[in-house]
Amino acid sequence: MATVMTEQWPDIAGRIENGVHRLAVRVYYEDTDFSGAVYHANYLKFCERARSDCLRLAGIHHHELHRQDTEARLGFVVRRMTCDFLRPARIDDLLVVETRFLEMAGARLELEQSVKRGEAILFHAIVTVVLVDSSGKPRRLPKEMAMILERLTPQ
Repeated sequence: MATVMTEQWPDIAGRIENGVHRLAVRVYYEDTDFSGAVYHANYLKFCERARSDCLRLAGIHHHELHRQDTEARLGFVVRRMTCDFLRPARIDDLLVVETRFLEMAGARLELEQSVKRGEAILFHAIVTVVLVDSSGKPRRLPKEMAMILERLTPQ
């Protein structure tokens, strides 16, 4: 089913160009607060979607990390996030979430994410994610995963 959807909607997970993942996001009424601006927590949701889709396009699928039949179920958790809310987005805006991998070591990935409207940066974050097992213990990135992510990380 996922393959069919990808064929019908090739850009639904965004695209990776020159090591940068870009995901289009439309602002809906439900994303806004009483003032008509995007509620601050929704920028975090936009960035989470972008990180998931970036991994998906790179060939790393969350559903495979969480499989019950594997010895250690794995998942990514956010350890640290430094955010700057620079300008408001509003209903019907078309935004682009850009994700760049900055560094990778052991169980840790550091990324830079920006939410943009045209060329204007509305939100910027530096995000540290860690791969953990089902007990919450950090786990070194598996060799195959590290090789995939190295292609997205500047040298």
